[in-house]
Amino acid sequence: MPPQIDRRRFLGSVLLPAATVAAAPALRPHRARAALERLADRAGSPREVARDESFWHTVGEAFTVDREHINFNNGGVSPAPAVVQESLARHLAFANRSPAHNMWRVQLPEREAVRADLADTFGCDAEEIAITRNASEGLQICQFGLDLEPGQAVLTTDQDYPRMIATWKQRARREGILLHQLRVPDPALGDDEFVRRFVRAMDRYRPRLVLMCHVINLTGRILPVKAVVAAARERGIELIVDGAHAFGHFPFRQADLDCDYYATSLHKWLFAPFGTGMLYVRRSKIAGLWPLMAAQVSQRDDIRKFEEIGTHPVGLSLAIGEALEFHRLLDPERKLARLIHLRDRWVTRLTVHDRVRIHTPLEPARSAGIANFRIEGVEAGALASHLWRVHRILVCGIGHRDCTGLRVSPSVYSTLEEVDRFCEAVEGVLTSGLPS
Repeated sequence: MPPQIDRRRFLGSVLLPAATVAAAPALRPHRARAALERLADRAGSPREVARDESFWHTVGEAFTVDREHINFNNGGVSPAPAVVQESLARHLAFANRSPAHNMWRVQLPEREAVRADLADTFGCDAEEIAITRNASEGLQICQFGLDLEPGQAVLTTDQDYPRMIATWKQRARREGILLHQLRVPDPALGDDEFVRRFVRAMDRYRPRLVLMCHVINLTGRILPVKAVVAAARERGIELIVDGAHAFGHFPFRQADLDCDYYATSLHKWLFAPFGTGMLYVRRSKIAGLWPLMAAQVSQRDDIRKFEEIGTHPVGLSLAIGEALEFHRLLDPERKLARLIHLRDRWVTRLTVHDRVRIHTPLEPARSAGIANFRIEGVEAGALASHLWRVHRILVCGIGHRDCTGLRVSPSVYSTLEEVDRFCEAVEGVLTSGLPS
């Protein structure tokens, strides 16, 4: 998904002095893979490994990131490691040798192995996985593909992604459906209370469809999807899950959600090529869901009908396989532990200041590597611009009424030195204010 206000607006990234982070080049793809294979045998619990800086230094070398910038907006889009970039380049070069043959007769069949790998990771049947271009495409397949009559209602929250809300509003203008948005005023709202509010809204508005986030993009708050899915199913309501910020971020399986529709981007936390995504549709639901682009009637029950988008580079899909291998070698539990370790380092340091407010609950299972904060008396957009202009730190400005602030999302290649430099930049504003 390209940048949008309140989710992917690039407002910040900080120039590091040479003495702080060595500007060593990334490992070549074959060396990076070999290094990760050695790291996979590293003993210790995820929590212990999360604090092993030599381990994460090697992981960082697997990326080709510019160390003259600090990218703390990995929730928007993440760089792919060298092995994934090399894989994509190789697949595109092969396709260009003889496109009509190599792309359609060789590479398209090879994509089935990637489909099976994604299904195995998500915990479902391969015939329930469509490879898409991003979460927006997958979600809009569901939002536009389920029939609605004029006057029928849909329900979502006021913290869902703007493009998905815009999708419902377009259907409202065009078809006369009704859109209801549940307000989530307190990001720290407990799971039980969140479910109760969703249930009350379902009983009040009696929607035909519900859209909810697995992770709220504004704050990184993980929502109790399974309980809301169960409540919707009891009422005969279809529910779509926006998993843009969840897949590859922390470990979970389809059974942990029990949803019928789930869409995610793979170019965020899985580190797949830009423009790759995944759509899960429960097998019994495929026939009743229209594709965005027309498909043959013979494809009515075929998950591949959602991939009918015309000529496109199949190499993007094939390179997802390298991203999945990288993800497994890194170990999802270690990855999660490291992301939380980085988050807690900056949160703990900044929250000693009484003007700092955190908009993200930090308890286990309620958030992971993303957190949102603000400084009382400092405009969030101005702070984000200052971090970029003066320090070259990239963060995401959030303008929502209930969680205005900065969304901060380091990744596995981020260093403690970068986290500390970010904290120093924010503390400078706390002490001296923004320059006039």
